[in-house]
Amino acid sequence: MFADAVAYKRFMGRWSRLLAPLLLEFANIPDGWRILDVGSGTGSLAIEIAARRPHCRIVGIEPSEGFVAYAKAQVPNTCVQFEVGNAQQLSFADAEFDASLSLLVFNFIPDPRKALAELRRVTRPSGLICAATWDYGDQMEMLRIFWNAAVELDANARRADEGNMLLCRSGELSALWKEGGLTDVEEQPLEIAMQFRSFDDFWQPFLTGQGPAGAYVERLAPERRIALRNQVKHLLPNGAQQGAFELRGRAWAVRGTAPRT
Repeated sequence: MFADAVAYKRFMGRWSRLLAPLLLEFANIPDGWRILDVGSGTGSLAIEIAARRPHCRIVGIEPSEGFVAYAKAQVPNTCVQFEVGNAQQLSFADAEFDASLSLLVFNFIPDPRKALAELRRVTRPSGLICAATWDYGDQMEMLRIFWNAAVELDANARRADEGNMLLCRSGELSALWKEGGLTDVEEQPLEIAMQFRSFDDFWQPFLTGQGPAGAYVERLAPERRIALRNQVKHLLPNGAQQGAFELRGRAWAVRGTAPRT
């Protein structure tokens, strides 16, 4: 789904780079903690933690070897390390970390309950577990506009629409955290704005095959791809027709405390 680290960086990585400091602020972790970054991708969150909490020790796990290699090349800091790993079956000892964080990943994990149980296991009692996912159904404007355009042209596109994903609406992450036995659970929206230089700056990353949207475009015949491009452009703000424009993105973030045993 996300196979090319460089292409991902152009497509969704630029959004995660802006969201990472907001998640770190929401998590409110002190410097010096041991942090697990679950689904570390191209390293946006780990890089942000290292920059703002220079005495933390950060381990990022990611199932894609290519993404792990890319992230390692971006972070020479010795307090950060990246490993290939599976959130549903972590290789770490019980209570090894003070906090576990996850940026824009939990809705892609096949069994998020199992992953949360693993985060509870590797996070010490009274430690923090925090995550965020995009609000695909409403206020992640880049993808909402794309899927609205796709569905207008092809009703079958509803099956691929990321707005159908679980854990992407208000209250869903916090319900999972409470079900998973975490305490002091809080949820809040995180909002950012992305500047696009032009329509091509917006559209070209959709052609790289990344994520559900990129995979959908990749399957289209050339003439249908052109029709989708035109419909997307029609639905974008007026500025997209002339040059630079802005889109907003909202994610839902949750944090909770690992229970004392």
